[in-house]
Amino acid sequence: MTHRILIVGGGAGGLELATRLGNTLGKRGQAEIVLIDANLTHIWKPLLHEVAAGSLNSSVDELNYLAQAKWNHFAFQLGRMCGLDRARKQVHLAATHDDQGGILVPERSLAYDSLVIAVGSTTNDFGTPGAAEHCLCLDTREQAERFHGQLLGHYLRAHAGLNGDNDLISVAIVGAGATGVELAAELHHAAHELAAYGLDSIRPENMRITLIEASPRVLPALPERIGRPVHATLEKLGVKVLTNASVSEVTADSLVTAQGQVIAASIKVWAAGIRAPAFLNDLDGLESNRINQLVVTPTLQTTRDEAIFAFGDCAACPQPDGRNVPPRAQAAHQQASLLVKSLKRRIAGQPLPEYRFSDYGSLISLSSFSAVGNLMGNLTGSVMLEGWLARLFYVSLYRMHQVALFGLFRTAMLMLSGRLGRGTEPRLKLH
Repeated sequence: MTHRILIVGGGAGGLELATRLGNTLGKRGQAEIVLIDANLTHIWKPLLHEVAAGSLNSSVDELNYLAQAKWNHFAFQLGRMCGLDRARKQVHLAATHDDQGGILVPERSLAYDSLVIAVGSTTNDFGTPGAAEHCLCLDTREQAERFHGQLLGHYLRAHAGLNGDNDLISVAIVGAGATGVELAAELHHAAHELAAYGLDSIRPENMRITLIEASPRVLPALPERIGRPVHATLEKLGVKVLTNASVSEVTADSLVTAQGQVIAASIKVWAAGIRAPAFLNDLDGLESNRINQLVVTPTLQTTRDEAIFAFGDCAACPQPDGRNVPPRAQAAHQQASLLVKSLKRRIAGQPLPEYRFSDYGSLISLSSFSAVGNLMGNLTGSVMLEGWLARLFYVSLYRMHQVALFGLFRTAMLMLSGRLGRGTEPRLKLH
């Protein structure tokens, strides 16, 4: 029988893996590749802050899984993984419901010979009182669109004269990592664009953005030489940055820090910390850590089952220095490339290669205002980038993701169609 590979999770890593395996093993009939995701479409997660601010129309930039599967010789199944039977080598999928609550696709089980789990991560609010009830997150397209809806709603009410004399909007972002920093800059840009389109009852200077970070500096996971210019640029844009400030409670209209400071906010976003989805915790006996990540060996196989692989944010993969691979997009891309080779070797009965993380640097976008980062390589060492050049490299990361999914020609066509559409579409999503 044909070897069956199930890939659970259609994020950047899972989708790249399914596409590359489909175009090799699937196309040659050497394996059956099946991608499973709870949604019908994909959007690159690092762009969700742009969806939230309205700078990106998710309906235009989304990828349809069924179409991608047809073009690249793999199959797609709609569903959300809810359980695992390792003895029978089956993945259990929960029922999918329509907007009216009816069953769209019933619960079912799918068999596998090799299983790859790439379900990403969700925001970790660390059990902070009120955070789950009153804060938005940016883990999914739906959450980003919900944020955009709330933001636009404030502006439309002010435009209709329903806010009285209180024509201002306050946004508090918990967490000054990449997501929080990029969202803050994108919201500042959105404030100017919304005013330019006639929604000027709330002036740009009346969008009060507060970025709250428990660590001593912004971007604590990146080198300080990146964080310093980012902090300076944010303050220049009018973003209030609070460091050494951990949030102890969230209410309907404010956040309270451990130091007792009360920060009023009409829209609150939690962008601090990650954890893997809860269903991975003790998934049919697989080893997991305190944030639900599946523990894997350097071959990306789970420690208690060689037929099951995990990678990306949902996996705890050790490095030689004892620390785990950082939860970054470049790590997931590298691991997907390794798994293409690994799964071919597994089918052939050959030993599997081990993963070693290569850090090629980090880039942070500050909307249209700037970008900051560093590039790392064997020949150049670490090179600091700022301004338009850093912005160019930042945009190229998304183009590289598109090339991995569509190839060079189709990516070029997408870039061309995007440029042609600029003259007929607003710069910001206004609905």
